[in-house]
Amino acid sequence: MSTIYHITSADAWASACAAGTYSADSLASEGFIHLSTSAQLLATANRFYHGQPGLLLLAVDTQLLTAELRYEQSEPGQHFPHLYGPLNLDAVLAAHPFPPTPDGSFSLPQGV
Repeated sequence: MSTIYHITSADAWASACAAGTYSADSLASEGFIHLSTSAQLLATANRFYHGQPGLLLLAVDTQLLTAELRYEQSEPGQHFPHLYGPLNLDAVLAAHPFPPTPDGSFSLPQGV
C-alpha cells in the first residue's frame, strides 16, 4: 500500500461524503486533483494553506483509486501526484483534522 495526501476543507469533505464522491475545484479548472507524498506534504500545506483553519488531511491509498493517478513534475525535480478524475471515497483511509499552529504553519497530525 502506498499512501498519498490531499488537503481540503472540512465543509468540502462533508459535502463529498453526502454526495458519495469528492471533486476538488482544481478538477474542473485544471483537470486533476492535487495530492502530495508524505515528503511533500508540509511544504505544500505551508505554501498554499498558511494560517487557514478548518482543514482536513485526507490519507489516500493509491491502490484503491479508480481514477488515473500520474506523478508529474510541478517544480524542477519535484514530481507531485495528480488524480485525473474524482476521488472515490473508499480510497480515503482517514480524514485527519489539520489545524495550523499558532504561527500559521502546519505540523503532521499524529498517525501520519
